Amino acid sequence: MAYSSAKIDTSTSSLFQFFAHLSYNLGRISSYTFLGIFFGALGSIFTFSSQLNGYFYFVIGLLMVLMGLSMMGKIKFLTSLESTIAFNPIVKTLFSKLIHSKSLTSFYGLGLLNGFLPCGLVYFFLAAAATSGSWLGGGITMLLFGMATMPAMLGLGFVVGFLKGSGFREVMIKIASLIIVGYGLYMAYLGYSAAIA
Repeated sequence: MAYSSAKIDTSTSSLFQFFAHLSYNLGRISSYTFLGIFFGALGSIFTFSSQLNGYFYFVIGLLMVLMGLSMMGKIKFLTSLESTIAFNPIVKTLFSKLIHSKSLTSFYGLGLLNGFLPCGLVYFFLAAAATSGSWLGGGITMLLFGMATMPAMLGLGFVVGFLKGSGFREVMIKIASLIIVGYGLYMAYLGYSAAIA
């Protein structure tokens, strides 16, 4: 919603707007895939024993619960992390250059950058990528996540004016938060069970 308001000129052709949104999303998916490969490879070192796997699941589960509660506004776990990264001088300078450019490559670059910024839903799938136990599995997990979100993100770009004045975003964040907390508790339970087995 933010980049659509700042970078998309509604007087431009619908075709250009479509390719602008597409470029942004391709950049975002590129970042997700890279992160998936990284976390999948990182997760592979935890596959030596079922007990070590259990501890890993348990810690990831607790982190997901904290992320979900932070998204609800109950704690400031994500806020501190987001502020540290998003307000880094290098990130701010790069973001400013990309947001003021109207080229298609700037849309790709902005999506690439935003893909690395903290996001609760991304954390949820990165945990799944890490537990896949391989760089390939992690990369595919995040690639599919990115592709699955593309239709909704493309749609959001075109109806940004409507969504600005509605509570849609807040409702979806609350639903996503509850799902993340629930899955985090489930993952922590699985990890605890495996660790003590």
